[in-house]
Amino acid sequence: MSRELHVISNGKLPFAQLLQMIAGILNEIDYLHIREREKSTRELYEGVNLLIEGGVCPSKLIINDRIDIALLTDIPRVQLGYKSADMQAVKKKFPSLHVGCSVHSLEEALQAQEKGADSVMYGHLFSTLCKEGVPPRGLQEITEITSKLTIPVTAIGGITPQNVVQVLETGATGIAVMSGIIEAADPIKKAKQYRETMQRWENHE
Repeated sequence: MSRELHVISNGKLPFAQLLQMIAGILNEIDYLHIREREKSTRELYEGVNLLIEGGVCPSKLIINDRIDIALLTDIPRVQLGYKSADMQAVKKKFPSLHVGCSVHSLEEALQAQEKGADSVMYGHLFSTLCKEGVPPRGLQEITEITSKLTIPVTAIGGITPQNVVQVLETGATGIAVMSGIIEAADPIKKAKQYRETMQRWENHE
């Protein structure tokens, strides 16, 4: 099974600039998560439409938390966290949506699956500036999670081309990267490094 490369927006770039950057790496990534907590509803709606009009396929987009924006723009996937609407209620109301759930423990992952999550994202695995001062969770628990869940498990947090193989060896079905690509000096080169490392591992798996 081909492993997925997810890129997460950092909330700092105007959508026009995000589109310009993403256009160069669309062939390297599987999904772009729109995580823009400071943007207004109008800004999000117009920004997502700008991405779609600019050539980003809706099936490559995942909307973080904002179910309304996903529905308004016909995006088929959302990613929910602990501050989001109840996942089970979302799945019941909108069964066609792919609902991902962010989790931080085996217990949370099992609960998410039981409530109908289509996938989970677990982290953070390694030290990262996004979680400065918060100890990383390492690889042991995600290995246990992937062995007990039947839904996809995406890993996040401090993942670099140098430790991608360690992460994939846990059984994770994909990796998610924010600053490693979005804030890289050369995002295209960096995205290619991640993809090539993943493909080499898959070819020798």
